[in-house]
Amino acid sequence: MRPLRLDLAGFTAFRDATTVDFTDADFFALVGPTGSGKSSVLDAICFALYGTVPRWGGARGLANALAPSAVEARVRLVFESAGARYVATRVVRRDSRGNVKTGNAGLQLMPPGFDVTKLDTGMSPEDLGEVVAGTPAEMDEAVLEAVGLPYEQFTSCVLLPQGQFADFLHAKPATRQQILVNLLGLGVYEQVQKLATGRAGRADAALAAVDRMLDGLTGIDDEALAAATGRVEQMRKLAGGVDAAVPELRAARTAATEAERALAALDADLAELDRIRPPKELAGIAEAVAVARTAATEASAAVAGAEEREEKLRGELAGAGDPAALKLLQQAHTERGKVAGEAATLAGALDSADADHAAAVAALDAARAAAQRAAAELEAARVAYQEAQTADRAAALRAHLHAGAPCPVCAQPVTEVPALPAGSAVAAAKKAGEAARAAADAAEKLVVERDRAARELERTLHQARARHEQLTARLADLDSRLADSPGPAALREQLDLLTRLRRDLDAAGGAVRTARDAARRARAGVEAAEERQRGAWRAFDTARDRVARLGPPAADRAEITAAWAGLCDWAAEAGRRRRAERAEAATAVGGAHDTVGAVTARIAGLFTAAGLDPPAADADPVRPAVVAVERAEAEHRRLVERREQARELTGQRAGHERESRVAKALAGHLRANNFERWLLAEALDMLVEGASRILRELTGGQYDLAHDKGEFFVVDHHDAGLRRAVRTLSGGETFQASLALALALSEQLAGLSTTTASLESIVLDEGFGTLDAATLETVAATLENLAARGDRMVGVVTHVPALAERIPVRFEVRKDARSSRVERTGR
Repeated sequence: MRPLRLDLAGFTAFRDATTVDFTDADFFALVGPTGSGKSSVLDAICFALYGTVPRWGGARGLANALAPSAVEARVRLVFESAGARYVATRVVRRDSRGNVKTGNAGLQLMPPGFDVTKLDTGMSPEDLGEVVAGTPAEMDEAVLEAVGLPYEQFTSCVLLPQGQFADFLHAKPATRQQILVNLLGLGVYEQVQKLATGRAGRADAALAAVDRMLDGLTGIDDEALAAATGRVEQMRKLAGGVDAAVPELRAARTAATEAERALAALDADLAELDRIRPPKELAGIAEAVAVARTAATEASAAVAGAEEREEKLRGELAGAGDPAALKLLQQAHTERGKVAGEAATLAGALDSADADHAAAVAALDAARAAAQRAAAELEAARVAYQEAQTADRAAALRAHLHAGAPCPVCAQPVTEVPALPAGSAVAAAKKAGEAARAAADAAEKLVVERDRAARELERTLHQARARHEQLTARLADLDSRLADSPGPAALREQLDLLTRLRRDLDAAGGAVRTARDAARRARAGVEAAEERQRGAWRAFDTARDRVARLGPPAADRAEITAAWAGLCDWAAEAGRRRRAERAEAATAVGGAHDTVGAVTARIAGLFTAAGLDPPAADADPVRPAVVAVERAEAEHRRLVERREQARELTGQRAGHERESRVAKALAGHLRANNFERWLLAEALDMLVEGASRILRELTGGQYDLAHDKGEFFVVDHHDAGLRRAVRTLSGGETFQASLALALALSEQLAGLSTTTASLESIVLDEGFGTLDAATLETVAATLENLAARGDRMVGVVTHVPALAERIPVRFEVRKDARSSRVERTGR
């Protein structure tokens, strides 16, 4: 796997959108101060592929992917693996409840020659190529197939994160063995072994099936074949004998059938002749027709008389006048009497209303005069009261005072108001004024009441006059309508006449309907009688038609009774002749059946002699004989086919047995404790040999790396070749040993891998700062030599300037208060 381009947005320290282009960076360094986000670049590569990062502690640390206060993180990685280009995308979102989940994940296979710079043009996902995976669950299998390594092995061999640099060095032998199996593609031998085992099982199953089939193929020896051949010849002989006897049998059966047919024809003729009998009511049919026709003629005459009387009354009613017009004139006379009476009554009421209205007007005038006098008296009382006040000011003042009010003269409060002296002119004037006021109010009230009464009488008088004028106009109109009309008595006489004529006409109509009903019943009686006569003729014709082939005599169509008598006499004579013929026909039928029985018995003997059940007496013997031949021939063919099948199965058995033997041998050779173990041992030897050479260079010849039974140890040449377990090494020594293994994995085993798990890149994120200057020089030279080969991408994460300056391509990671950024420097 070789990264080509990495796009980040909202991921860990990279809040803003950031792109890292690795396209031509074969040897690069990620540099920058501690905490700037260098390791986050490697985290993004790992997260895009596997959905997690080593230092997050597994998938539960997904919330670490989001930048502070960000609600969405996007990572897109374009990489090459085994010559193909892929783009992996993952999107993480925080929902409204604060839960962080993967919102989208996908892997696409990009078209050959795709220009990665086109990603900056805002292409849609559909333009990136074939979708290999579209969900997080699909991503796991698709990435494993594309990269060739699971997550744990990827972080041990390709991307070596902080704190896990020595995982491969310290891994258990079984874990280390599985890593090498994936890298070298040795799993194919296990698959071949499984396929061989499966093929051996299938061959054994097929062998068992063939044996079962052979066990079922019994009774196919030469003796059975000879017996089947003889049976075929016997059945063919039976068929020949039956073919020879069948024409005689058919002729006998034909003669019997013809005799039976002749007998059946005589029986049918006798049955038809016996059925010829005249209807029971034949004697009274002609008389009933004559009576019905006479009744119909009389009923028609009665209808004509009733219709004539009805028409006469209808003419008289039409000449007696229009009843509606007469009733209208009668109603007009009645209405005129009512209107005249109401007009006379209203005229008297008008005179009384005029008198009442005049009296009301006179009373209103008197009331108004009285009101004027009361007003004059009230004015005189007011003047007298003012004159009395002028004469007696003190009394006047005292009249308006009350206890506690200020005196109008001295302004002192009045404690008590003295009583007015008896006989005071002011008191008398005041009393007179109050009486005048009461009289004036009463007079004014009387004026209002009498004015209202006068107006009401005037309105009533006006309405009475208007109604009187309407009645007068209606009387004039009615008089003009009744000018040429006879009196009410004459109108009543004309209406009574019309009523009598209408009643007589209704009675005449009922008589017509009654006569017509009687006529219809008479015609129905005629039709019924004639239908009975026609029925008798139809019965005669039907009976004669049934025996027409026997030659009955011609019928006299003038009289039905005579026709039936002639036909019955002829039928009796024809029946006597045919009964004599029937006895001879019955004897012929018996002889024909005897002949059929003899031929049938001879054919049954042929079947019995052949060992078969004879066919039914009325069945065709040819078909059973043919079937017997076909069955014998089919049994012979099945026997021949089973013998041939046995020969083929015997050959197949030999092939299955040989296939099973070969597959079992191959499966035995490819078991994991044989061939694969040998390959793993060889690969581990090559890995340790390459790592030991690199470790000698890194340690100035002090250490060699070796292994024994899957465990690593170092040989310390500065301590007389002492063997030390790798877990006893110091931190710097562990780094050197782990680096040697990582470089050896990339340099040595990549060429041996047969799968897509080719180690096309290695990125180191481990403490170069723990190395002294000489060791650092050795490490730098080793990395330069590895990168110079041109078939590996080599990347390091460091903040050591001396190492970073020697690497041609540097990606400087800077961080401000908002987001980290990556800038490429160097060549």
